[in-house]
Amino acid sequence: GHEQVVKLLLEKNADINAQGGYYCNALQAASEGGHEHVVKLLKGADAKVALEQGIEEL
Repeated sequence: GHEQVVKLLLEKNADINAQGGYYCNALQAASEGGHEHVVKLLKGADAKVALEQGIEEL
């Protein structure tokens, strides 16, 4: 499921703080979707909590 995909992406050094899409970043998407284990994985990998995009970029 989602947790295995995130683990693989973390192993491959994917940019977990990349911004874009409806939820702006992976941490927000996981949080909104109720994926607690994925949120813990991302936080453990130092995913940023603060949104850096300006409103004009959304």
